[in-house]
This record gives sequence, structure tokens and C-alpha cells, in this order.
Amino acid sequence: MTSQSTIYLSHLIGNKVLSEENKPIGKLLDLVVDMNFALPKVIAAKVKLGKLPIIIDIEHLKINKQNGKYTITCRHIEEFKIEIDHTLFLTKHMLDKQIVDIDGRKLERVNDLRLAVLSAGIFVVAVDVGIEGLLRRLTIAKTINRFLKLFGKSIPGKFILWDDVATISGSQEGIKLSKEYSKLEKLHPSDLADIIEDLDRKSQVAVFASLNEEKAADVLEELETEAQINVLESLSKEKAADVLEKMPADEVADILDDLEEEKAEELLGEMENTASQEVRELMDYPENTVGSLMSTDFFSFKESMTVDETLRELRRLKPEPDSIYYLYVLDKDEHLIATVSLRDLIIAEPHIKLSQIMNREVIKIVDTDKIDSLAELITKYNLIALPVVNKELKMEGMVIIDDVVYTLLKTRKKKTLREE
Repeated sequence: MTSQSTIYLSHLIGNKVLSEENKPIGKLLDLVVDMNFALPKVIAAKVKLGKLPIIIDIEHLKINKQNGKYTITCRHIEEFKIEIDHTLFLTKHMLDKQIVDIDGRKLERVNDLRLAVLSAGIFVVAVDVGIEGLLRRLTIAKTINRFLKLFGKSIPGKFILWDDVATISGSQEGIKLSKEYSKLEKLHPSDLADIIEDLDRKSQVAVFASLNEEKAADVLEELETEAQINVLESLSKEKAADVLEKMPADEVADILDDLEEEKAEELLGEMENTASQEVRELMDYPENTVGSLMSTDFFSFKESMTVDETLRELRRLKPEPDSIYYLYVLDKDEHLIATVSLRDLIIAEPHIKLSQIMNREVIKIVDTDKIDSLAELITKYNLIALPVVNKELKMEGMVIIDDVVYTLLKTRKKKTLREE
């Protein structure tokens, strides 16, 4: 083992493998790491002996550095068995592949790997994603650095510590990297969606399938239509249905509208009856109507309830932030009669009834109205959300301003594409 504290993978791969008598017997093709350690530990090497490659225990190899070059001495030749489910070949599975920089929240290309040589073994400590790593592999990094030094410059290095790396390459087929994929769970759904959209189709599915259902549902909402379709068509119908059930019905309806009718019906049939029926009802609305845009996730209460009872119920339900812009008061026949703002609810005394603080002057819209009328009402009355009723004034759902803006932008984009 070399006395150097760090080595780059590019300095080792392709180098000669010598016998203990210092005679060339082959060359180093790759290093194998065990992913079960906190840092990937080198456990074996792939060596070409004659015409045939062989996997050799790293303990039988010694790394030497002479005159600025590395050679590897083999003390014993014996086939080493590796378990594929938690190992990686660094050159095959990492070099030139895509990884996620968890801290930077973006995709990067692996140009080289930095290894630390310790008493406990050799470990991967960082990924080189900078231009220097690429030039190092071309064996011209030192030459260019010497030239730049004349002008007081140097090639900027760019490293990602292994703790901030998630390996996602689609080439790792058959290799289980649940620990590495779990790092992706730390990312915000919007950041993870951006990363998935930049991946090839196979890797998109691999990363999405690794997420738990709640995270997958949040990410699916953020994906562009093409990526949504790709992951849903590639997942098993059971997995896809489970994810869709975790999403708001209006979001599911929008996604299924973009799928082929046969595939959408297949997924609806796999979903739970209640969730499926709710989505079907939304999909039945014509595209340009308010009903096609509304969310059915709203919170309603009776006017006889006290502030304390209402707050306790909200704590129990744990609603999403965008579903409680307003609370709605319904009568016994589900007719919308008033709204209560969160501000009024919070500052009111616990014993006060909702009937004493609710606002009966409700601005509302009918589910069959045209979407164009939404923007006018929201702008005119400076609303964050707008309740949606049917012709009998029964509460059906609500539309929030974010959905209105998104729909208008989407419509404008489609119109521009048609004109082009």
C-alpha cells in the first residue's frame, strides 16, 4: 500500500501490474468498492492478466509510486468473489456517469474520483466534477497547470464530498444502492423534479421508483408532462396507483388527461374506489370550465362549532398549507353560507362560535363557469382562493390562485406553439 494519503483513480487505471520479481504480468482495469461502508471501500481490483480479466483481493496488491508514476505489485493471484448487490466498479459504474450533488441540488458528470489511503484501507472520499479531473485523465493537467502558473493562474478544482453524492446512473442495472438513493429524499420536490427531468428516460424511472410514496407524489406534481408520462407508463400499475392516491384529485385528473385513455382507465381501475371516483368526476368537466381546475381538498365546518373545536379539528386533520387559505361554513345540506379566515380564527376567543366571526358575503364561482372568469374575480377581490359551488350552491371545491396562474400560462404556451 502506498504511503500517499490520497490518490486519483485516473492515476491508477491502465497502469502496469507487476509480479513480486518486478516483472510485468498485466494491467489494472478497475477497482471494486463495497458500498456497505460509510465511505465506499476498495475491496478488489479487476486486473487483465494475459488476455483474461480476473478479480483479485485488494489485500494481495500493493500500490507503489516511483518517479511520479504508480505501479501495482501483485503478491498472490487468486479469483476473488464479489457480491454484486452492494458493490460498484468505479470505472465502469462511475466515470463519465451522472451523479447528483445533494448540496448543490443538481446533476454533475464524474470526471475522476479521489481516493484516501488509510491504515484501514482505501476509500472513495470525493468525486471530481471539474475540468481538472478530465484533463488529468488525458494526462495533460500538469502541463496546462505549469503553463497557467506563468500567468499566476491555475485550473480550478471542483470536488463533491462523497457524503453529498447520490449515484443514479442507469448503467448500474442489478445493483442495489438504496443507501445512495435515500440521499435524494433530502431534496425539495421541486429540486428533485428538475434533476429527474435532466436524466435519460431509464434513469428517470430508476430514481422515481426509489422514492417513498409520499415523496414520489410530491415530485410527480412538480414534473413536466413528458416526465410524468414516462414514469407513470414505466412503473407497475400498482406502484403508480399507490402514488396517485397520495396526490390531490385535481392534480391526478390533470396528469391522467395527458395519458392515453386506455392507460388512464387502467390506473383509475387500480386506485381505491373513493379516490378514483373523485378523479373521474373532475375529468368529466370540460377542459375550459372551473370544475376541471378546482381542488376538492377543502375544509368545512358548521356555524355552531366554537373556535376551540375548530382549531382542535384542524390539528387532527393536519391540512396542507394551500388547503386552508380559507375555511368554509356549510349548512346541513352542504350549501356554502360563509367563510372564516385563519386570522379571524386565531385571534378569536376559544369559546366564540364560528357564526359570530364568519363572513356571509361570500365571493364564489359555479363549477360550470368558464376559466376566464376566474382571473377577473381573483384580481378584482384580491383573493388567494375562491370557493366553487354547483348550481344548487352546494360546495364542490375551491380554486387557488397558483392553479389559475399555472393554467393561464399553460394555455398561453400551447397557443404560442400552435402559432409557431
